[in-house]
Amino acid sequence: MIAEAAVDVRPMSWTDLDDVDALERLLFPADGWSLATWWAELAARPRREYVVARVADSVVGYAGIDHGGDTADVMTIGVSPRVGGRGIGRILLGELIGRAVREGADAVLLEVRADNIAAIGLYRGAGFETIQTRRRYYQPGDVDALVMRKLLFPQSDSVTTDKEDR
Repeated sequence: MIAEAAVDVRPMSWTDLDDVDALERLLFPADGWSLATWWAELAARPRREYVVARVADSVVGYAGIDHGGDTADVMTIGVSPRVGGRGIGRILLGELIGRAVREGADAVLLEVRADNIAAIGLYRGAGFETIQTRRRYYQPGDVDALVMRKLLFPQSDSVTTDKEDR
């Protein structure tokens, strides 16, 4: 596993877009976002936040979140196959969850391809649970989407927490 200290996670900037676009095309050749979409996503700040993970001055991953009030939505997470399985996805997901907490979200939602076993394992390991299946959502290929949710401040039956107390 790559030492967390060796991973630099910082806000995505316009200068990262060529590297992010190349990684996107590698990871999602059939349905990845275009460079124009990335420009539009960065222009949607501050509601949307994107970060990049860098190791030795190379972009090895990226992630984004949409702050929609009480619920934040993971927009995307991508990690280079050359560093897959080394904890970069976990670091990026943790960064997004931290940003959702700072923005006052109660929950984080995401959609994931039902055939993406590695991503599902990452999300379950971070406390996400499947709350819905969207049949044949991903095209082409008729692949189901799993809608997963993580409650950021789970309520117990005996204790209630007010948002202002956080």
